[in-house]
Amino acid sequence: MQTATLKRGAGSVFYSSRRHSSNPLPSPVAKVSYVSGNELSTSHFQTAKPILEPLYLSLTQPFKRGKVDPPTAGNVVVLDPTVFNHPIRRDVLHLCVTHHLDSLRQGSANTKTRGEVRGSGIKIRRQKGSGRARLGDAQSPMLVGGGVAFGPKPRDFSTKLPRKVIEMGMRVALSVKMKEQRLGVMTSLNWPNGKTKHLAQRIDNLGLRKTLFVSGEEMLPIGLQRAIENIPMVKLITPDKLTVYEALKWQRIVLDVKAVDFLERTLKKTVPISLIPLSNGA
Repeated sequence: MQTATLKRGAGSVFYSSRRHSSNPLPSPVAKVSYVSGNELSTSHFQTAKPILEPLYLSLTQPFKRGKVDPPTAGNVVVLDPTVFNHPIRRDVLHLCVTHHLDSLRQGSANTKTRGEVRGSGIKIRRQKGSGRARLGDAQSPMLVGGGVAFGPKPRDFSTKLPRKVIEMGMRVALSVKMKEQRLGVMTSLNWPNGKTKHLAQRIDNLGLRKTLFVSGEEMLPIGLQRAIENIPMVKLITPDKLTVYEALKWQRIVLDVKAVDFLERTLKKTVPISLIPLSNGA
């Protein structure tokens, strides 16, 4: 049997172990030093270091450059790494896509049971004596024109998913587009008129077919909205309408600066981020 004895001394703690015997032998003693609270100083602490680096993305050429818009050459946009550099979680993407598709199901399929089919409930023929199979009324599911056994009824297929999981799915979807280099940022999404022909030519020149455009404006530009509605393989939405399903469905996503601000404001996480180096001319 072993016994443990704690001996306290000034400035140290000793732990010893001893076995009961007729001739006890000295056992090694482990010494653990400690520092009192009054002796602590700032040198004993380490400040938290930034764990994430900001992302830099070159600006995409706009449809039409405004007077106050900076040139795209030599300018980059700084993105929050907690939103656009999230670890890839395929399981979260699957949950979000399934949740969205479930909400789109109408659930209006309906069949009549034998109690809902029109007709008399009288027995078709007597139970015994005819030599044929026994039958009840004409609404039996075994007969043509009868009811349906275990058929579909109107139901709600929508499922519930925690809000934080949906937000994580949006971070993952944006990060996937960022890693695949299929994410672009424009200074603004403006178009002076509603002519579809000119906008379609501009989109083809920029190589932005099969693209989802996200504008952070409170009211979508009327000219751009009218012109883009008739162009196939492109779509214009606001960031509050952006879903994980839409982000994964489209081959490319182009945001404007206000849409980036909206997404970072609603999806960012509070973690240390390193400072952004500025040039001398800034």
